[in-house]
Amino acid sequence: MKTVGYVISHKNGENRRALFPAQCTQLKFPGQAIFETGYGLSLGFSDADYERAGVKIASREEVLRADVIVDVKLGDAEYLDALVPGKILCGWAHTVQKTDFAGKAIRAGHTVIALEHLRENGRYLFYRNREIAGEAAILHAFRYCGKMPYDCKVCIVGNGQTAKGAMRMLTGLGAEVDIFGRKMEKTFRKLMFQYDVIVNCVYWDTARTDRLIYREDLKRMRPGTMIIDVSCDPYLEIETSHPTTIDHPVYTVDGVIHYAVDNTPAMYPYTTSKIFSRNFLKYADALASGSYPENLRRAIDIENGKIINPEIRRFREERGLFCE
Repeated sequence: MKTVGYVISHKNGENRRALFPAQCTQLKFPGQAIFETGYGLSLGFSDADYERAGVKIASREEVLRADVIVDVKLGDAEYLDALVPGKILCGWAHTVQKTDFAGKAIRAGHTVIALEHLRENGRYLFYRNREIAGEAAILHAFRYCGKMPYDCKVCIVGNGQTAKGAMRMLTGLGAEVDIFGRKMEKTFRKLMFQYDVIVNCVYWDTARTDRLIYREDLKRMRPGTMIIDVSCDPYLEIETSHPTTIDHPVYTVDGVIHYAVDNTPAMYPYTTSKIFSRNFLKYADALASGSYPENLRRAIDIENGKIINPEIRRFREERGLFCE
């Protein structure tokens, strides 16, 4: 059996949590769960609510001594240097793009379970989180656009769950919307200059060396055009895009507004945490018992400091980054 520590993310605006007290009452091994003091306050839950559910509340230092660390926004963890080697780290890791995080995990011999890979019956387990990412990005970004959606001609690049959420908000608010799917990239490249707002929701292959939008393209866009980069792959499909924060969400390059907040669902923490908690419960038990179902094993990106996901190795080797 392993102790499982639930830590509060310090990423800007990140108030999502892995488990509600209601789900804690259903844990098979509640005695193995340790929650950081104040864990549920952002959602309206007190430490006493968690203690009544049968789990332990402890200081951040004690939580970080647990065998397993659960952090919903794991790839942005700032505490890795405080951990002893050989931990199991679980959360949304984005281990390919989060190169600093990956390098520290490799060097310290940690195991990284990347929940963005966790699927059940062929579907991503937290698919609703992706829809909310699209919804939240639209609602937040348009505060900096200067126009209401019904005054804009908008295109969405991508046709997955994130795009579905963005489309729901845009059409509901009266925008004129076109969608460019995976096989329509060339068409998008020709037509992108006619739009007031471009929403990027693609799942980008990090092995690609081409781009959807190059810096030189910005000069052909109308001044004040906005790019809402929900995918947030730093300097990949959009050459000038890099992650921003909830408090400081936009910047401008060559007259084009860039919005690239990489944790937009965190702006609706109760909704997203409720979804996460209900789906994560059985995996919380697996982490404590050490008995992983096959789909959880397939979510391991790094194991005891060894890269398991070949995409991580390729990405790092191409950039001359440490691999082992």
